[in-house]
Amino acid sequence: MKNIAVLMGGYSSEWEISMKSGGVVSQHLDKTRYRVFPISILKDGWYYTDEQGQKLPVDKNDFSIKIGKEKINFDCCYNTIHGTPGEDGMIQAMLELLSIPQTSCDYYQSAITFNKRDCIAVLKPWSITTGKHFYMDQGEEVDVDRILSHVGLPCFVKANRSGSSFGVSKVYEASQLPDALQVAFDVDDEIIIESFLEGTEVSVGVYQIGDEVIALPPTEIVSENDFFDYEAKYGGKSEEITPARIGTTSTRAVQELSKRIYSILKLKGIARADFIFHNGTPHFIEINTNPGMSEESIIPKQVRAAGRSLQEVLTLVIEDSIKKYQS
Repeated sequence: MKNIAVLMGGYSSEWEISMKSGGVVSQHLDKTRYRVFPISILKDGWYYTDEQGQKLPVDKNDFSIKIGKEKINFDCCYNTIHGTPGEDGMIQAMLELLSIPQTSCDYYQSAITFNKRDCIAVLKPWSITTGKHFYMDQGEEVDVDRILSHVGLPCFVKANRSGSSFGVSKVYEASQLPDALQVAFDVDDEIIIESFLEGTEVSVGVYQIGDEVIALPPTEIVSENDFFDYEAKYGGKSEEITPARIGTTSTRAVQELSKRIYSILKLKGIARADFIFHNGTPHFIEINTNPGMSEESIIPKQVRAAGRSLQEVLTLVIEDSIKKYQS
């Protein structure tokens, strides 16, 4: 049997959500094929918690653990860390140096996709339709008129390197912009301000097995709140409809676009691309390369809607990650 480490946690405000994602992945992995070891990657340490509740530390020299007299080396790591260090390329680079396969995209692709500004810049030459954007770094002088002349009102202010809607505000009036900037800068020293796009929000899961890139059925997101914020995502304040009610033509279009973006960025494992259908055209918002896998998350629902089990897809992803590494 193969030893699989499920990495969860992280150092960002998303760590608790990641712990839930890791728990769901650990639960659904095929125990007839794998010995599963949930590994917490937290600021207070990297460890596996045994059945007695004892925290057994990860040896960072070779990313192994020791249970009694048995040393456990891992055949693959399933990466469910949201935010740093598992979504920005740091863990990926370490595991690459240690010759341990992992299921998320490689370190370079992770660094690009984790940075919303960089990801948009990479995709622009490929004619990927997006909204309008304005970038700011902490310490820059705030010129409200200049910002709003570019993106208009309403607009969104976002932390550039964050997920789960931490550091995100919707701004309706110029007077609200300074406070929204501060909320974003409390999370990251880089921010992105983007134009508001009226339309239907959809999210598409994508993964690759061998040479085939597969798009899952899109999910339509209808938030009870002003936008798809943290409460809407995790507090039941939204309706997530899978498959999305956008018709066959639009469904195929956004699936093909998601697969194209996945391929352009040279991703692997499971990713999730978010779009707004504005004036009938899907506008790219962002892509998440370590999407949520908790019971409330979109990907597990899309897998079921595709007629597959989560265990089946997780097995395919793990085996493909190991095979790619060996080839």
